[in-house]
Amino acid sequence: QVRLVESGGRLVQAGDSLRLSCAASGRSFSAYAMGWFRQAPGREREFVAAISWSGLRTDYADSVKGRFTISRDGAKNTADLRMNSLKPEDTAVYYCAAGSAVSTIRETVDSWGQGTQVTVSS
Repeated sequence: QVRLVESGGRLVQAGDSLRLSCAASGRSFSAYAMGWFRQAPGREREFVAAISWSGLRTDYADSVKGRFTISRDGAKNTADLRMNSLKPEDTAVYYCAAGSAVSTIRETVDSWGQGTQVTVSS
């Protein structure tokens, strides 16, 4: 299994940009698809974005498409989420996740990080 640690969450204003980073440790990081999910207070955890092990395929939730960009760096074992034009409704705890494939990570996650809080003020 891969161990995941998120960082970068903080308080920002609406319209700001923010980059979240997920550092992975353990074997076979390059074999995993990586994803980001989020959970707002009182709501269920939801899918945000995913990237294939090769980095060639990505998937985004409709609510973030065009504003968020997921990327990965195999040399550093990191998966980042670049968030632009942030809105108050983006406020949530953001979780990094590892799974078998982009096509399945929305339903099946092998490893979760502990989460990082993003708060967007209006």
